[in-house]
Amino acid sequence: MARLDQVITNIVDIFLEYADDEGKKTQLNKDELKKVLEQEIQSPELKSKINADDIEQAMEMLDKNHDGEVNFREFCRCVSDLAKCYYQKKTGKGGKRHKGKEPEGGQED
Repeated sequence: MARLDQVITNIVDIFLEYADDEGKKTQLNKDELKKVLEQEIQSPELKSKINADDIEQAMEMLDKNHDGEVNFREFCRCVSDLAKCYYQKKTGKGGKRHKGKEPEGGQED
């Protein structure tokens, strides 16, 4: 299997494996999310971005629809954010500089 194929199937498989522990089978509750973060993220750089020790903060950050659980879309957003953090660390690029701001020397209407 190609590397990207493997990454995509792993993301889906990990979500489904942990979401199936208890509660709704298509969402991660707080305990399931904590297990995912503890067991599936080992890199110190990534652990510093989202921490199983502060599960309340992690839930608040991920649970965008405020239903008390993390659905697959919210989980994918988390994985994407972690990938962006890793990319920024590896390349030194991709920060949010100037996002939503007029560039230096730009003209206002």
